Amino acid sequence: MLSHPQDGLNYHCAAPSVQEAAQSQQKRKPITMSEPKHHAADVEAQTSHDLPHEHEHEEEEEPDSPINDPKDESSEADPKEKVIQQPRRRRPSLVGSALRVVRTQSSATAAAAFSHPLSHSKTGPELRVDFEGKDDPYNPKNWPFKKKVITTALYGFTTMGSTIASSIYASGIDQISSEFHVGTEVSTLGISFLLFGFGIGPLIWAPLSEVYGRKQAVLIPYFISAVFAFGTATAKDIQTVLITRFFAGFFGAAPVTNTGGVLGDIWDAKTRGTAIVGYALAVVAGPTLGPIMGGAIVQSYLGWRWTEYLTGIIQLFVLLLDIIFVEETYPPTLLVYKARRLRFQSGNWALHAAHEEWDVSIKDLTRKYLVRPMNMLATPICLSMATYASFVYAIFYAQLAAFPIVYQEIRGWGQVTGALPFLSLLIGMLIGAGANIVNQQFYIKAYTRGGGHPVPEARLPPMMIGSVLFTGGSFMFAWTCAPVSIPWIVSNIGLALVGCAFFMIFQAALNYLVDTFQRYGASAVAANTFLRSVFAGAFPLFIKPMYHGIGPNWAGSVFAFVSVLLIPIPYLFYVKGKEIRRRGVWSRESVHD
Repeated sequence: MLSHPQDGLNYHCAAPSVQEAAQSQQKRKPITMSEPKHHAADVEAQTSHDLPHEHEHEEEEEPDSPINDPKDESSEADPKEKVIQQPRRRRPSLVGSALRVVRTQSSATAAAAFSHPLSHSKTGPELRVDFEGKDDPYNPKNWPFKKKVITTALYGFTTMGSTIASSIYASGIDQISSEFHVGTEVSTLGISFLLFGFGIGPLIWAPLSEVYGRKQAVLIPYFISAVFAFGTATAKDIQTVLITRFFAGFFGAAPVTNTGGVLGDIWDAKTRGTAIVGYALAVVAGPTLGPIMGGAIVQSYLGWRWTEYLTGIIQLFVLLLDIIFVEETYPPTLLVYKARRLRFQSGNWALHAAHEEWDVSIKDLTRKYLVRPMNMLATPICLSMATYASFVYAIFYAQLAAFPIVYQEIRGWGQVTGALPFLSLLIGMLIGAGANIVNQQFYIKAYTRGGGHPVPEARLPPMMIGSVLFTGGSFMFAWTCAPVSIPWIVSNIGLALVGCAFFMIFQAALNYLVDTFQRYGASAVAANTFLRSVFAGAFPLFIKPMYHGIGPNWAGSVFAFVSVLLIPIPYLFYVKGKEIRRRGVWSRESVHD
């Protein structure tokens, strides 16, 4: 293709044949060496300007082209009058030309869209929206007391819906084994898989709650968990049961993980302990009531599938209440809402929240949030507290496999009555909750002396007492559950002590983690949830062979001896906790000298 500039215009024509080229050579004045050199340069410049990427679409010139043939007559002309031959160009395709035009236009459009006279101007701190005193309705800590209580209760019921799913399944293990022709060990995997999902889920839902807010990071996964509960209820084989149980736990872990963060959002340090009592009761009441509810359903004509139907129905009902009454509580997200409203009201579009300055990327989420809970487990505080809480939590779930052996096989109780000893655990938990509420008064005094800052070590006295009670109750249950000549009430008193101590340890560990890591509290709770779910998922798998192999007395004693080794943990942190917190990357913010 030829390109000629003339009077500012471009003329394009196809390359002529050899004869036409000779005739046109005689008719038009050739460009000689005596003419200004810049003219040929202008031709090249104009051509390259009009066809910016034409070389990408051109084909190579054939070596015997008449224009470039060294035997051509023009090559024998006088050097002074030698014609500068224009390189022949082929006509570009219409598609290639169109693509170049679109590319040029889109580049110009993109450049125009991201340019503005004020694009390089900076906004000052005065344009960053924040909470304004105790009267700011956007600050969740300024909400009315009634609204806080309703929010706490609804998140507690939401959590209970997930934890009921973890234990109600246990009542139908024998029926599941019979229907799908598998051993009870395989059916028990349904408990373990859900708890493993509880352990992995927090690694996703905790960081998402700190990016998109608590409400979205809880309600959306919770709905999916309910769907998988119905999937378990309609399963046609054991593989489907196990897979749906895992994902029910994975998505159901969202409220278990993020409710602690919600309570930190709406309650101040003085009142947070009492609120966490309600949350902790919801966490443990679900597994306690689940076997009793499941036993009644399985013994009826409904069968094991209705334990899963009931789980899904409960979750959807609570979800409906959450959609109606629950509001967002995460302060950075609420400040985004506030900034958005102020922009529309004032017309000042520079107003923004600090959260909007954060350019979220998958890399950042992976590095800062997905990995952070695992990194926290490497810290002395999180590892010690999470290990202790995970152990007592695992013992709690171990009873799902131990009680049928002790009370149904050895004592000959029925399926429903064999699950009633869980009520002894629940009674003990209520006593432990009362002890934690009493300790709240001690904490408030320490909080006041600390200048209005959280004092994590003031959370530990119940844990210190509970560590001793847990060991005593474990030994008492282990050596009175069998033989049958020992009255059943004695072993149940031991269970009540275990339940009381369990709650005191469990809640104190949660309070201590939240007060220690503060704005990273959700991730700390996620790390704790991960570890305790791994423990709780593994324990039921070996309880049955362990109790059958060495007997219930020594099997229970093994766990009691392990609990003896854990007694020093709360005492150590009560004495040296402040020094350890000062050395931590995530915990040093909680130190106020």
